[in-house]
Amino acid sequence: MPILNVKLSAEPSPELTQKVATALIELTAQILKKKPEITAVAIDYVNPINWVVGGKTLAEQNKSSFYLDIKIVDGTNTKDEKAQYVAQVFTHMTNLLGELHSESYIYVHDVRADAYGFGGLTQEYRYIKAKT
Repeated sequence: MPILNVKLSAEPSPELTQKVATALIELTAQILKKKPEITAVAIDYVNPINWVVGGKTLAEQNKSSFYLDIKIVDGTNTKDEKAQYVAQVFTHMTNLLGELHSESYIYVHDVRADAYGFGGLTQEYRYIKAKT
């Protein structure tokens, strides 16, 4: 837990995949206090000629972009932690991808513990089991 889905406006690269995954896992652990050993990252690449912002492709604008969608259990992080996470992810992605379009998004989903889980068990079940 959690799962991070990332889209990058770049050509596929094993090196970039590793750098992005490492940075996101570290930030997710440091700021959101999520366990790195159960944090999953899935990265998709989108050619900049296929990513359009404001009617122009990123290739035309000579910019990069990304979209991060992360799911965490509702109530496990404060507004301040999530704001810090959004800011730090943007900074790290700028360092990795170069000049970013301002329309690069980070979406932190707060999901209910009884509707989210892994390994066939909900987070609510894990919470209750840990209490008994």
